[in-house]
Amino acid sequence: MPKERTQNRREKTGIIRITQKGIGFLKTDSKTQTEIPNGFLDTALNGDTVRVFITSTKPDGSEFGEVAEVVKRAKSGFSGVLVKENGEFFLVPSDPRMQFNILIPHADVNGGTIGDKVFVKITKWTTRKKPPIGAVEKVLGRNGDHDAEMEGIILERGFESDFPKEVEAEAQKIKEVGITEEEIAKRKDMRGTTTFTIDPVDAKDFDDALSFKKIDEDRFEIGIHIADVGHYVVPGTNLDKEALDRATSVYLVDRTIPMLPEILSNDLCSLNPNEDKLAFSAIFEMNKEGNVLKEWFGKTIINSDKRFSYEEAQEVLNKGEGIFHFELDTLNKIAKKLTKERIIAGALLMEQDEVKFKLDEKGKPIEVYTKQRQDTNKMIEEFMLLANRRVAEFGGKDKTNKERLFIYRVHEDPDKDKIKDVVAYLKLLGYDVPMQKGYVDPREFNKLFAELEGKPEKETVQSVVIRSMQKAVYSTKNLTGHYGLAFKYYTHFTSPIRRYPDIIAHRMILKYLQGEQIPKEKRPYYENMAIHSSEREKDAQEAERTSIKYKQVEYMADRIGQVFTGVITGITEWGIYVAEEKSRAEGMIKLRDLEDDYYTYDEKKMTVSGQKTKVVIRIGDKLKIKVKKADVIEKIIDYTLAV
Repeated sequence: MPKERTQNRREKTGIIRITQKGIGFLKTDSKTQTEIPNGFLDTALNGDTVRVFITSTKPDGSEFGEVAEVVKRAKSGFSGVLVKENGEFFLVPSDPRMQFNILIPHADVNGGTIGDKVFVKITKWTTRKKPPIGAVEKVLGRNGDHDAEMEGIILERGFESDFPKEVEAEAQKIKEVGITEEEIAKRKDMRGTTTFTIDPVDAKDFDDALSFKKIDEDRFEIGIHIADVGHYVVPGTNLDKEALDRATSVYLVDRTIPMLPEILSNDLCSLNPNEDKLAFSAIFEMNKEGNVLKEWFGKTIINSDKRFSYEEAQEVLNKGEGIFHFELDTLNKIAKKLTKERIIAGALLMEQDEVKFKLDEKGKPIEVYTKQRQDTNKMIEEFMLLANRRVAEFGGKDKTNKERLFIYRVHEDPDKDKIKDVVAYLKLLGYDVPMQKGYVDPREFNKLFAELEGKPEKETVQSVVIRSMQKAVYSTKNLTGHYGLAFKYYTHFTSPIRRYPDIIAHRMILKYLQGEQIPKEKRPYYENMAIHSSEREKDAQEAERTSIKYKQVEYMADRIGQVFTGVITGITEWGIYVAEEKSRAEGMIKLRDLEDDYYTYDEKKMTVSGQKTKVVIRIGDKLKIKVKKADVIEKIIDYTLAV
């Protein structure tokens, strides 16, 4: 029950984030941090919208509070293992931030048995003194089973593997209609222009293509063609409502949960080779220096000549010959010029290798490796950035330079306190990063990353810097532009098969191209879409990270006792965090397990020192580590030092 308001009692409403230690922090528009101790959370769960009473203020201006009311649940569904205690069924949640087991009445077990992985929805919870009550919605399989674990990750974050029947039916009807001659006649015909896609080797949906035409020795027509999803996904349809609800595709280790039914995502909308396809295009006349001389936005029909994987396209560049070598080489050179321009403007360059898994037929990881970005990856990225930026500039202001309603991808400047902490942290590691009035020029971070190239602490430092940054979000308010990219205007336009905000951007651009106006009264409508899409993006990213973590632990579970090289990523008073070099599987070496010496923790220097040996262990150090324990249920890895 909500606690009654009392006169003159300060209160705030916002989203609560709860740590694994059970401490809550309120997220509001205010910069003031509000901490809610464990005993004052009421029935609030991580991500809930809550009303909080402010109980006291700390000397530094931050606050303590208590939850007065849960205004809105972020979610009510949890996956976990079904257990029985004292004759009662309980769900032990997989999410470490859910610190309560859920009581399940016998009538609501719904076929689940002890040891099953199940998905449960909370049906009643009135007081923190008693456990929440729930019902089994779906039995996923046995706990620890690959498919059961993946399905649990998906469901817990509010996504579904399957689409409702009515949505699939709408998609099928659209497929049957196909592309009409009437529709082709309305569009710019680009089918005679050299066009190709470049995507990961295992990609099934191709939502962007590049076209290339030489005008003269210094001028080229470069088209960035994006799947015209908005043509097929019409506002108000079941298909559109489902796409909005999902807002994004979800990429787990072994599967993709698409935003759109596969009839659309992998077939009708996908820019497959040697097939006529509808596109929404940004076409630029550019010179060798990467300057945009002319631009055109509008609907097109294209026919891709070739489907490249990144590796195939890279091979053509490396060899200096092969199909479309001139086109690829020219595009690559222009892309490098665009990159250089962004760096000069202050773009932040943080390239992190991607962790990938090879799985056996049962889904178990048999190999873990990091996938490095090549020139072709960077080339495609650069032209997508160009399209997104120029589209945002067009959508954000009219011919008289007057601002108009649009959806942006906004990345605010970092919080000054967080940046101060990062600079202090880097100093302890021996790196001086200049800071003025709580601001660090992104170019200084770029210098640091260049200095770190080839050093073991590079990934750790980059992760620390990334965590200090604001989260990029969707918004109709372009207050700061995009800090990380150093763009005043930026949007997402180039991936409508997998991102709903891109569909919105397409719709808004089309209206402006047609000379229509979007009234300011529509801002709340679009802003709500933007907020929802930002939240769903976070859910999807969390699902992805959880699936990677699960596979890393599972990989190490089959390698108990084996020795690896690890890099120290963090040091605390109770242990040393270490990431295995290749898999990036992070675990802990507990100080109490170090038997060769007595080690003490220095908080100020963030080091651990051996009293007898005088050995000093620092972040970034490489160690030989042995796998002691890997718990796939708890998703925890314990390492020890290898002798």
